Amino acid sequence: MNVQVNPRDVRSPKVHPDETRSLFSTAMSNMYRAEVPQYGTLLDLVAEVNAGTLANDPVLEQTLRRNGELDRLGVERHGAIRLGTPDELFNIRRVFAVLGMHPVGYYDLSVAGVPVHSTAFRPVKDEALRRNPFRVFTSLLRLELIEDEALRAEATRILSEREIFTPRVHELVDVFEAEGGLDQAEAEEFVREVLETFRWHSDATVPVATYNKLHDSHRLVADVVSFRGPHINHLTPRTLDIDAVQVGMPKRGITPKAVIEGPPRRSCPVLLRQTSFKALEERIVFMAENGGSVEGTHTARFGEIEQRGVALTPKGRTLYDELLSSVRRDVQIGVAGAYAEDYQRELAERFMDFPDSWSELRDQGLAYFRYSPTPEGLAAMAREKVVPSLDQLAAHGHLRFDPIIYEDFLPVSAAGIFQSNLGTDEQQNYAECSNRQAFEDALGAKVANEFDLYAKAQQDSIDGALAQLSKAAGKRP
Repeated sequence: MNVQVNPRDVRSPKVHPDETRSLFSTAMSNMYRAEVPQYGTLLDLVAEVNAGTLANDPVLEQTLRRNGELDRLGVERHGAIRLGTPDELFNIRRVFAVLGMHPVGYYDLSVAGVPVHSTAFRPVKDEALRRNPFRVFTSLLRLELIEDEALRAEATRILSEREIFTPRVHELVDVFEAEGGLDQAEAEEFVREVLETFRWHSDATVPVATYNKLHDSHRLVADVVSFRGPHINHLTPRTLDIDAVQVGMPKRGITPKAVIEGPPRRSCPVLLRQTSFKALEERIVFMAENGGSVEGTHTARFGEIEQRGVALTPKGRTLYDELLSSVRRDVQIGVAGAYAEDYQRELAERFMDFPDSWSELRDQGLAYFRYSPTPEGLAAMAREKVVPSLDQLAAHGHLRFDPIIYEDFLPVSAAGIFQSNLGTDEQQNYAECSNRQAFEDALGAKVANEFDLYAKAQQDSIDGALAQLSKAAGKRP
């Protein structure tokens, strides 16, 4: 009897999502470097600054190496895209799941007067982050915030007629969901196909008159609605010294924004600091009313650099937000960077109230740390056969605590980057109009709470460290 075998019953080994994510992040970086040459200049500058920083700070180098973060430094990127419809957000979640990236955090960008709300798709487990921490800050246009009803209806119609994914992307996502993974050939094909979603297209899908109306409503609205898909608008390498990068950019022919967003320079970096250069003015071909075409320009894509510090607890974040808000309230940066020096000086002065040593940050419960036993601690437990409290272990140098890197974003900093690339560095505060429920309904899932993820990483490290110390003391786990 002849038994026919379905080709899909004989499957090649599944590729781990971390590997697919690495393929994708490399392909995305190569594509963006070809599209935006200044991005390559930024990569070179960041690599030079990072090498110099590590050479001059062996303690930092040892900390990064000990926590498995040194290898990821050279490949670390985040990107940003802007979607137009709930259906696009729903499907991008499924696409990113193939890459081992999941929605973390809800960000209301109305603090910048920008009609979007956002999440970050990223790896969530420590091992996945060490392998490749690629993130994509993903915003959804809030059409209900467009005041002109006719324009809102027109934008809705335009977006309803586009499809941002190739048919093969949908097919491969279905395979992933049905079979729990893709094989090597499918993973490589998936990366090639998904790349088309984020590729830049210099031809608009709307007449120039429609573009102008959308642009007058908000420049970001025009960027989302007028093109066939969510082109990647920036990729961001991670530096260990953003102040050095800020100084170095003009020497490479790049003009940075007036201020670095986020906290001031500190001995112990916290959260996230970001800078950028303004969006490029790019040639665009628009549809003409007579059926022909007309040339114009559009600004959307820019360069950005970030420096990441320790993740803060809710208590630490409250203090951070209070200090930053007080500076933004009292010092308004004007167009072209007026009062930027006043802002930076005031920021540094007020953040003197935020502890700037790892021990103080830990003792006051302001930040998250990853714990590990020291050789001295293991030896002491073997002698004394008693495991004291966590604080005693840390105080005696028997337990090391290293900062857990902040993997997420800051709405106010994102607002500052958005504003800079819309033509101003003004620091403005706007009334919030948050709608997390609507965002999660469109997403088809809940966004993870970033504080929960950091707290779990810290507690897991504590449990592991205490288990090692107990074993050294001859205690049963």
